[in-house]
Amino acid sequence: MSEDKIGFIGVGNMGGPMALNLVKAGRRLVVHDMRPDSLKPFGNQVQIASSPAEVASEAEIVVASLPRPEIVHDVVFGDKGVAAGTRRKIFVDLSTTGPRMAKIIAAELGKRGVVALDGPVSGGVAGAVKGNVAVMLAGPKREADIVAPLLAPMGKVFYIGPEPGMGQVMKLINNVLSATAQAATAEAIVMGVKFGLDPTLMIEVLNAGTGRNSATDSKWPNEILPRRFKGGFATGLMVKDLKLALETAEDLHVPMWVANAVKQLWLYAEGRGGPDQDITELVKHLEAWTGVTVKGK
Repeated sequence: MSEDKIGFIGVGNMGGPMALNLVKAGRRLVVHDMRPDSLKPFGNQVQIASSPAEVASEAEIVVASLPRPEIVHDVVFGDKGVAAGTRRKIFVDLSTTGPRMAKIIAAELGKRGVVALDGPVSGGVAGAVKGNVAVMLAGPKREADIVAPLLAPMGKVFYIGPEPGMGQVMKLINNVLSATAQAATAEAIVMGVKFGLDPTLMIEVLNAGTGRNSATDSKWPNEILPRRFKGGFATGLMVKDLKLALETAEDLHVPMWVANAVKQLWLYAEGRGGPDQDITELVKHLEAWTGVTVKGK
């Protein structure tokens, strides 16, 4: 299989930095995004394609990083989609779509002689920029072994297993825990501030003790205490991931009492601030409820 060129569809908040890291590592890319502004950071370093089908006619390996399952499906099977390309042999979905969609894509592309891998990523925009995201790759081992070294400049590639959707389930597990940490930390810190505790000191204590988590370790000191609120991930996407996780758990007959409660808080935040607000802004809605403001020194 010729690997001289990689197709990359979707170069937004996450896809853009990941694709740039591939370019910096010497990978030759053909890129497509519906938003012209997203293509500006690449200058003349990549080939620009007018459609997913054109990408898939230029590259045998096509990678996509898109926000929602229905968008991925449309990009693959819609008018001028990846499936209509003439060279595509491997499709890698870096998006978070859930195992149901991963299986649909794998089955339908398989009928067309294309091997689909799901490879959702975790690490946020900061990780995408630094090239240290976790890529959770699933699908046939032969094709995964071809793809893994090509994607290595984006971060650490983990092979999760041979079945379509295994990478998606791993990502949903990750995001359930991340969403829970964020929600629980916001409630706890707001309670402390309401009592009169200093929020900066609380985060320092938690990070030195057993309460440390992904929210206290990075989101709070870097985004929330300074009131920056630029974590790079939208609340609407977090709600989407929680819904996908709970849908998957229901299919597997696994109880998710805690995750269901966490989803309610995120839905409340989405309802008050809209789906486009950053996930670090969750605390603002608890502040409004309790009449306090959490701000670092």
